[in-house]
Amino acid sequence: MEHNVLQTFGLTRRFGPLVAVDQIDLHVPQGSVYSFLGPNGAGKTTTIRMLLGLIRPHSGKVMAFGSALDRERLSILKRVGSLVESPSLYPHLTGCENLELIRRMTGGTRAQIDRALSIVRMTQDAHRLVGHYSTGMRQRLGLAVALLNEPELLILDEPTNGLDPAGIHEIRQLICDLPRQFGAAVFVSSHLLNEVEQMAALVERAHIGIIDKGRLIFQGTPDQLRARYQDRANLAADRLDEAQRLLAGAGWSVAYNSNHHLTVKVNGASDAAMLNTQLVRAGINVYHLSLEQPSLEDIFLALTNS
Repeated sequence: MEHNVLQTFGLTRRFGPLVAVDQIDLHVPQGSVYSFLGPNGAGKTTTIRMLLGLIRPHSGKVMAFGSALDRERLSILKRVGSLVESPSLYPHLTGCENLELIRRMTGGTRAQIDRALSIVRMTQDAHRLVGHYSTGMRQRLGLAVALLNEPELLILDEPTNGLDPAGIHEIRQLICDLPRQFGAAVFVSSHLLNEVEQMAALVERAHIGIIDKGRLIFQGTPDQLRARYQDRANLAADRLDEAQRLLAGAGWSVAYNSNHHLTVKVNGASDAAMLNTQLVRAGINVYHLSLEQPSLEDIFLALTNS
């Protein structure tokens, strides 16, 4: 049975008449990368603030490692690392000095500083002033801060915001390495559909939660998400209008796409083969037929009506 390191039950938060988070039930499995996906303003940051005890829910509860956050907050947060918005760093100190300040406050060891810097690949730049760091280096140092206490759960709010493509790639790889190398679960929010799709492809235990207008509208694995939506066959033929009429008359869902092909909703390769057979028997020459799964972006847009 799958063990969850983090769960919520009916988690709700209002700001005046606005229900920012509406009765969401999250289940974050141990050793997973859980991508919390939603448009800007969907409720992601409000949820994360409740998960960390930074704001209180109006109803519902947060459970981590089998204990209630409102009862065991300090003991739970000792096992959690987080990066919410931009990391708070002292620019007049070096990266190593920033980590040393936090180590003294938390009672950690110097070996933990070396370990955290190594994980985020900042060892060589550890003695440079943070004021001279690039945005990507600051973000990596913020991640080192989150990793300093060797957490079992890492909660990251839009960690690639403001980064260039190289920085995004670096942070993505770091996040995906954490469960495999250190056994930590990662809960990471994002509004970047492509970023979530690439992370899901890199990790063995990928989970996705989609939030829209404060409500959790999907939760599960990428395969479970794709299974909700049919594959598509893209085809081109010599008599496209006739092919469209023939297939629609046979009960297929058919539409023209921008490449002057037909797009037909199908259930796998056997349906695609059946399409081809029907058209050839009608004397229509098919010169292109390909099968594609809907991307996470397609599904996300369909779910949120964006």
